[in-house]
Amino acid sequence: MADITNRPHSSIVVDGNDRAPARSMLRAVGFQDEDFKKPQIGIAGSPSDLTPCNMHLGELAEHATKGVNQAGGKAVNFSTITVSDGISMGTKGMRYSLVSRDVIADSIETVVAAEGFDGLVAIGGCDKNMPGCMIAIARLNRPAVFVYGGTILPGLMPHDEEEQRNPMDIVSVFEAVGKHAKGELTDEELKEVEKYAIPGAGSCGGMYTANTMASAIEALGMSLPGSSAQVAVGEPKRKDCEMAGAAVLKLLEKGIKPRDIMTRKAFENAITTCLALGGSTNLILHLLAIAHSTDVDLSIDDFKEIGERVPLLADLKPFGKYNMSHLVRIGGIRPMMKMLLDRGMLHGDCLTVTGETIAESLKDVQPYASFPDEQDIIRPFDQPIKETTHLRILRGNLAPGGAVGKITGKEGLYFKGVAKVYEGEEEALIGILRGDVVAGDVVVIRNEGPVGGPGMREMLSPTSAVAGRGLIKEVALITDGRFSGGSHGFDVGHITPEAAKGGPIGIVKSGDQIEIDAVKNTINLLIDDAEYDARMAAFKPTGAGSKRGILGKYAATVATASDGAVTDKDL
Repeated sequence: MADITNRPHSSIVVDGNDRAPARSMLRAVGFQDEDFKKPQIGIAGSPSDLTPCNMHLGELAEHATKGVNQAGGKAVNFSTITVSDGISMGTKGMRYSLVSRDVIADSIETVVAAEGFDGLVAIGGCDKNMPGCMIAIARLNRPAVFVYGGTILPGLMPHDEEEQRNPMDIVSVFEAVGKHAKGELTDEELKEVEKYAIPGAGSCGGMYTANTMASAIEALGMSLPGSSAQVAVGEPKRKDCEMAGAAVLKLLEKGIKPRDIMTRKAFENAITTCLALGGSTNLILHLLAIAHSTDVDLSIDDFKEIGERVPLLADLKPFGKYNMSHLVRIGGIRPMMKMLLDRGMLHGDCLTVTGETIAESLKDVQPYASFPDEQDIIRPFDQPIKETTHLRILRGNLAPGGAVGKITGKEGLYFKGVAKVYEGEEEALIGILRGDVVAGDVVVIRNEGPVGGPGMREMLSPTSAVAGRGLIKEVALITDGRFSGGSHGFDVGHITPEAAKGGPIGIVKSGDQIEIDAVKNTINLLIDDAEYDARMAAFKPTGAGSKRGILGKYAATVATASDGAVTDKDL
């Protein structure tokens, strides 16, 4: 009898005389006799011409395939979808972005389980690829390694002098739109930014959602050391893919599965690392969803509790100076993880996909060059940008179920202003670009939640327009939608309950006073209790923004943002 130790799933599909039809189908796609005796490893990629984030993933899948086959497995390639936030941002198409996370997870789970793969290499580029892959990996619980497609290189104007170079990315283009509306850029200058901001393959360049999630997955232990801090183009990323293919075979031999790695302590490591890096608000949404799929108990309050002891150390965009490619040059995230470990802020006994623990993996990692003489990207603990987390979990009469603020302190820690209410992102963007929003305003964008959208769009266009008009320190923006990792300013999203589900953000009127306190972690509508109660009693929520198709199905099953906007919580 054939040894099926390393083929617990594929053996069921291809072993025995009764499985001749399955073998016949596989012979047509290139299987030889010897391949039926090898572990089958799925290579889940999402290559496409849709976005620079994914345009190179087909080549990376070829390298992962090589790694699997050379290590004694049989790689089988398949693709999943992607959508581009940067292209759909500010349109109704953006409603499908967060929805795509679940489509990706469902599709990978479906293929791997249906075809009987024994393990998986999942390769992701754009924002939702990463949590989508990780949700599927957690559900399947078969040996797996995640590979990040890599960060993009900065864009540069061809006429920039060497000493005056101003590295650009997609957020530069969004903010240029606001500057153009203000009259600071001509049509020709706006086009110059548009042409040169994005030079080629790779995910958006700052510590935006893609780089945040790549860092989180490495800190979780689910990608190989250094995978999160590599540029998209180059030999290190190709080698990363080959090593990932071989690593899955090692995991099979050792019997190590994703849920052995993704423990509660591993999630705490991911949170700690990404808060120190200045990660995106989407970190909270996605880690909650991945934890749900691993049956790990994680809540928004865990981010609050951990955040009170984690300083912000990285001077990275959107609120900082540098791109991820700059961090790559000084060693990536691993020296910072070693700093955190040495201070007792990471759990060193957590397992990784190498088979080593975090402590073993970081043992020989060298520190960053000295600050600030040789590098000024990662600060020492005694000189943080902020002593506690920039991601604030806020509650109050505007968000009894919680909200997430992205507040670094550069724009202050307290804001009290006058509400300017917009029913949806498009209306808000028009108002901001037109000049309706002025210093002291709190822009309220509602009916953009998981149900109300549906899909919880990111508000990068409005926040960038505010920045472009020079109001970044003088205007706050709150929403039951969410923010791009590229947003910066005094921003509060994920307001729960959302307006479409009867949340109090739905009763705010233009002219109301709103108070946001990032020290007390509160967000309140400043009206008396009797008025508040009367408005809530009279409020008639709009309900789901769509009743049919994938958006309708999503709205009918999605949980709140405070629960990670998962779609299987109540099944």
